[in-house]
Amino acid sequence: QVQLVESGGGLVQTGGSLRLSCAASGLTTTNYALGWFRQAPGKEREFVGSIKWITGHTDNAASVEGRFTTSRDIAKNTLYLQMNNLKPEDTAAYYCARSRAPGWVQTAMPSSYEYWGQGTQVTVSS
Repeated sequence: QVQLVESGGGLVQTGGSLRLSCAASGLTTTNYALGWFRQAPGKEREFVGSIKWITGHTDNAASVEGRFTTSRDIAKNTLYLQMNNLKPEDTAAYYCARSRAPGWVQTAMPSSYEYWGQGTQVTVSS
């Protein structure tokens, strides 16, 4: 059984940084995609970034390119999202997720993911 637990959210000023963590259990050595999504009140869940667990290949949303970095530590079974130069529009609940299948998936589509964490809130003040 896969379990995902996010942490590291909080309140930060514009231009600040945060690092989110997603502690994962039940992962194997299979090349699933681990993704980060966010959802602001009244808006749809939005893709932020993803990483292939084994190969380390990453994808980023255009809105966060150059500011956010997705990484993972296989030994610690942990996924990370380093967020720099935060903006008020980055305010949202952030979720990590694991894809339904290994190999190639549409990483930006929430429907590609089967397991989700409970989310962690990020608030950026102006």
